[in-house]
Amino acid sequence: MPQTITTGYRALLDQAEREIETLNVDEARKLHGRDDVVFVDLRDPREREREGKVPGAFHCTRGMLEFWIDPASPYHKPVFAEDKKFVFFCAGGWRSALAAQTAHHMGLKPVAHIKGGFGEWKKSGAPVEEPVEKKA
Repeated sequence: MPQTITTGYRALLDQAEREIETLNVDEARKLHGRDDVVFVDLRDPREREREGKVPGAFHCTRGMLEFWIDPASPYHKPVFAEDKKFVFFCAGGWRSALAAQTAHHMGLKPVAHIKGGFGEWKKSGAPVEEPVEKKA
């Protein structure tokens, strides 16, 4: 018998966006480079190598987020203990909405995510460190 999914991804995303701050690219650009803001790139390393990076963003794959946030975890990263605003982004804005919601539930505050993610960031002409071409 097949599984019956009772809550789909769209419902999860809608709930997350009701609970957290969603920034459009223009709002995010105004925060970029500020000392009191940390941009958190949730994309996996292959995405970053292929598409480029937001300058100065801290990289944390989505799969390690909870472990890196929690100071009781052996994997904790000190950046998540700083008194700053955390702006999460992924490729298109779905993972970052769920990640920001999770971070918020864990007690990290304030948090936000970028609607449209890195794709919208890059499309808008915002600063991007282009990927380095690998030598054969």
